[in-house]
Amino acid sequence: MLRGKSRLNVEWLGYSPGLLLENDPLAAGRTPRTPRGNENSLAATLKTLLFFTALMITVPIGLYFTTKSYIFEGALGMSNRDSYFYAAIVAVVAVHVVLALFVYVAWNEGSRQWREGKQD
Repeated sequence: MLRGKSRLNVEWLGYSPGLLLENDPLAAGRTPRTPRGNENSLAATLKTLLFFTALMITVPIGLYFTTKSYIFEGALGMSNRDSYFYAAIVAVVAVHVVLALFVYVAWNEGSRQWREGKQD
């Protein structure tokens, strides 16, 4: 054991070397905490992230080609060059909408988990 100034004294924190090795009689009546709530939260977060990742890929690309072909060139009769420009604007707006939806869902999911954790 260390002596003198180099000895680590943690008794002022309420710990003693023997206290860490003793069994806590109050802990015997308690049920052990399981990390199931954390695992469910992680799975829900992962599902949300994967869902919005799929949306981020499919929605802007789908809207780009759909609006270019059917709306700008087909219905409005624009040239090929102009339809590229306006379809790109639609795709950029779609990216921002998907990002805003993701932030909204993540914010509400986080506040819901915080409220549930606060009630426990």
